[in-house]
Amino acid sequence: MATFTLVPGADGRAWFWHRLVPELRARGHGVVTMDLPHDDSAGLEEFALAIVSAVERHARLTEPLVLMAQSLAGFSAPLVCGRLPVPVAELVLLNAMVPAPGETAGQWWENTGQAKARSDYAAATGRGADPEFDLRTDFFHDVPDDVTEEAFAMGASPPPSGLFAQPWPLTHWPEVPTRFLQGREDRFLPLEFQRGIARERLGLEVEEIPGGHLTALSRPRELADALLRAGPA
Repeated sequence: MATFTLVPGADGRAWFWHRLVPELRARGHGVVTMDLPHDDSAGLEEFALAIVSAVERHARLTEPLVLMAQSLAGFSAPLVCGRLPVPVAELVLLNAMVPAPGETAGQWWENTGQAKARSDYAAATGRGADPEFDLRTDFFHDVPDDVTEEAFAMGASPPPSGLFAQPWPLTHWPEVPTRFLQGREDRFLPLEFQRGIARERLGLEVEEIPGGHLTALSRPRELADALLRAGPA
C-alpha cells in the first residue's frame, strides 16, 4: 500500500481529484489532496509549503509516498521532494509541464513550442489549424457532462499571476524515480509533443493512458489502474 499525494494543476483545487480519490482508496491506498494558494502574491515557495503542510497533516507516513503532479504542478511538486517528512518513493507527472532550471512558467510555452504543437494536433484531428482556445473544447471534451457542469458552476480559479514570472529554482531534476503519464487525447499538451519534452528534459519515455488533459475527471478508474501498474523498466 502507498499514500498518494495529488497536486492539482492551474485550477489549484483539491476538487480536481474527487473522482480519482475513491478509486485509490477502494484499492486500500491512502490519499492526500490540498487546495493551493490563490492569493496573487503567492509563488512557488507558497505552493511548496501548501503541499508539505498537507502531507504532514494527512499522510500515513509508514507507507511509501507517491507524489503526483497535474499539468502546471510540474513546476511546484518537484520542489518538495527533499522537504517532506518521509522520502518520496515515486514522482508521477500527469499531462505535466516539465520545467528547465531557471525557466519561468511564462517562458515555458514559447520555449517548448506548445502553441504550434496544439495547433498542429488540432489540424491533424480535424478541428482546423490554430483554433481559439476554449476551456470546454480543449480541457473538458471527454469529461462527463455532469462533472463539467459542476466544474463550471464553481467558477474560475486561476493561479496567482506572479507564479508565471518566477524562475524554476532547482538546478536539476530531483533524484527521485519519475514516471510520466500522458493522455493520448490531450488537446492542450498533445502526446507527441510531450514525448519530445520528456525525452529532452528528463530522458524518459511517456506512458500513454486514455483520456485528455483532465484525465482524473474523465477516466479516473483507468488512471488509478495506470498508477498502480509498474512503470517501465
